[in-house]
Amino acid sequence: MLPILFSLGPLKIYTFGIFLVLAFFWSSFLLWKNIRLTSYKEEEVFDGFFLSLAGGLFFGRLVYVLLNFKDFGFNLLKFILINGYPGISLYGLTFGLLVTLWLFFNSKKINFLEAIDYFISPFFVALVLGEFGAFFSGVEVGSKTKFLLRIRYLGYDGFRHLTGLYEALIYLLAVYFSYRILFEIRKERFKQGFLLVFFLWFFSFTSFLFDRIKVNHLYLTGYSFNKVVSAVLLLTTSFYFVYYFKSEILNYGQKIIKKIHFPTKGKTSQGERKKS
Repeated sequence: MLPILFSLGPLKIYTFGIFLVLAFFWSSFLLWKNIRLTSYKEEEVFDGFFLSLAGGLFFGRLVYVLLNFKDFGFNLLKFILINGYPGISLYGLTFGLLVTLWLFFNSKKINFLEAIDYFISPFFVALVLGEFGAFFSGVEVGSKTKFLLRIRYLGYDGFRHLTGLYEALIYLLAVYFSYRILFEIRKERFKQGFLLVFFLWFFSFTSFLFDRIKVNHLYLTGYSFNKVVSAVLLLTTSFYFVYYFKSEILNYGQKIIKKIHFPTKGKTSQGERKKS
């Protein structure tokens, strides 16, 4: 693990910070490419993007402070000085970003459900680079394991899971799928806003899947905050998908039933007569 990438005298360049800069750059670039496919004004979209990023960072920090209130109290300096008192809630950041973006688009009379589809693949790109950064810097530490793929983290004993790397690779798949789904939405094969539900489902699924092999959890009344929120989101979005694809599910079920041959009452009685 390499928390500090290199030093220039008193100036230290942190590995995680470098990956966050890369996440911002590449997600912005992909968003720009997506917006070029539409008639939206680029300056309005990026105004919303930058404002939502600020809102996301604020609410992500706020949720983290509230869940660790005993360590922060009402000390405003501890809230602001994130280098000295690090920590941010990924769920707080995500929902803060989405709510801020929704408020901005409403103020500009832009259809949120239509526009948000173009943000999802950039969001996933940011998650990929953020998780890679968390892994290489040692920010996200896995639990102890005897699994073949394992590593030692600075300041922690024993071999541990490569959770950041696992999540980064999973989110790479999400980038591919979300980009493909975007063009299906443009062809009107899916409803506008479908990618937002896909994002919430995939994000909650990944978080729930790997939560048990992480350490340094955020706790709410004794339970892992991320695990509880992930479970609620995962169930909600899964029910939505079942409802959304109900006709396809029913048709598929009917096809399976037709392939299964059940003996009729008449045929059974004739067979019994022959035996008698």
